[in-house]
Amino acid sequence: MAAPPVSEGSADRQAVVSGGTDALRRQITYEERHMNTNLSKWGTLVVSCVAVLVLSVDLTALHLAIPLLTAELGPSATEILWIADGYGFALAGLLITMGWVGDRVGRKKLLLIGAAAFGTASALTAYAHTTETLVAGRVLLGAAGATIMPSALALVRNAFDEPGERTMAVGAFAGVGGLGVGLGPLLGGALLDRFWWGAVFLINVPLMAVVVAAGLVVLRESRDPRPGGLDPLSVLMSAAGTVGVIYSVKEIAADGFGAARAAAGLGALVVLVLFVRRQSRIPDPLIDVRLFRIPAFSGSIGINLFAMFALVAQSLVFAQFWQLVLGWSPLKAGLAGLPGAIGAMAGGAALAPPLISAMGRSRTIAIGLFVSACTFTAFTGFGADLNYWAFLPLLFASGLGMGLAMAVTSDTILASVPKERAGAASAISETATELGGALGMALLGSVVNAVYRTSVTLPGGLPEDASAKAGDSLPGAYEAASAIPQDVAGRVLDAARLAYVDAMHAALLCSAFLALVSAVAALLSLRSVPRELEEQVVDA
Repeated sequence: MAAPPVSEGSADRQAVVSGGTDALRRQITYEERHMNTNLSKWGTLVVSCVAVLVLSVDLTALHLAIPLLTAELGPSATEILWIADGYGFALAGLLITMGWVGDRVGRKKLLLIGAAAFGTASALTAYAHTTETLVAGRVLLGAAGATIMPSALALVRNAFDEPGERTMAVGAFAGVGGLGVGLGPLLGGALLDRFWWGAVFLINVPLMAVVVAAGLVVLRESRDPRPGGLDPLSVLMSAAGTVGVIYSVKEIAADGFGAARAAAGLGALVVLVLFVRRQSRIPDPLIDVRLFRIPAFSGSIGINLFAMFALVAQSLVFAQFWQLVLGWSPLKAGLAGLPGAIGAMAGGAALAPPLISAMGRSRTIAIGLFVSACTFTAFTGFGADLNYWAFLPLLFASGLGMGLAMAVTSDTILASVPKERAGAASAISETATELGGALGMALLGSVVNAVYRTSVTLPGGLPEDASAKAGDSLPGAYEAASAIPQDVAGRVLDAARLAYVDAMHAALLCSAFLALVSAVAALLSLRSVPRELEEQVVDA
């Protein structure tokens, strides 16, 4: 039997139904794709933030554990230095190399490998029974951290294409890093109240397990589509130059200027200069020095370095002020510093995007640095009779201003370079931050020491050894006070506290000046940078 004829009208209706079904399918497919994209990019931000939070907490949590592990393991003075600084040296020395590796092998892959290595090294460090094992664990933690930091920031940059969202995401990432530094003493104090010193490392293991598990699901791979070969000599030169400069700066800060320390620093600078020259001449450089031809990139790197230089004064002087001048416990001191870290998160994640749209990048950075300069200056109105509730708003505002400025500079650095070079750009940014922090610790620490030594007025009749210790530093005054009669010890500590407050004020004024200079530099060097940046083409 023949099929009944199909009328023209029914064919039209079928076409309409068919077309409507196709449109519905397309709409459903689009919505699914959009949902998956949102899940991936916000998941990338969360995973990256958890990873950098662990790294930041680990940077400062150890400081509280050093007395306990020293009593148990009995390390020498040199070994204590390596326990404290091995992490930072390995991190700083390998950042540039690991940024290159992430661009080549894939940032997701490198971050997951680094997170797994960080968890493993944390377990090794927590259960270390010898000083040598502990130092090895700290160096491995630094090496693993160097794989995570540039990869995480590059993944965040690549996940967010819309400028406002990208600025917010980079600001949140930077803010979480600052929050972790503030949480380190707080978390460390809470753990050490209940557990042995290894607990400050062991807590990293489950957190990094979460990073690996979630990262496998939500992170999207990104890499340089045209990878080149690795130059081993460049790796050695970058590590030796960076670590050499930071090491010499720290040594000069701790023990004063000396010919051997100055020679080591100059030698490291020469290595870095030769490294940069080599990068411009070899076909596959570790860092592409042509990136520095981009004004937005080079200007933001310089501002980040000096902003970190200024910021480190706050953490440097307040750590001793809370505990040695006011007599607060490490836990209470950690809580006291949290408003600054919370302010940094708010400035970077919430304020940066709308202010960029309203005022532009250079003015937004300048405003943040100017606010910080004002609060650093206002801090000098407080001393040993501190009213914390009057101090707290200023602490929050200082974090807000610095978080705002550094979020915009970090976003500018990443947004101004091609996506395939995001890992290298992140590594350069992180290296500049590490160097700025080391310089700030050294030079502003020297200011604190110099002002303290000239300001302290000790009571007469002290033993020569006690007078030398108390006249050198506030911790030295506490050491001296433990070996002299109680009534004299009280007067020594009162004099030392007053002198330290003067020294703290001097360092904060220096920090305010640096922040103000950085604000002016931002207005001048970044005035031509547009509000919405496009990837720059780097010419050969």
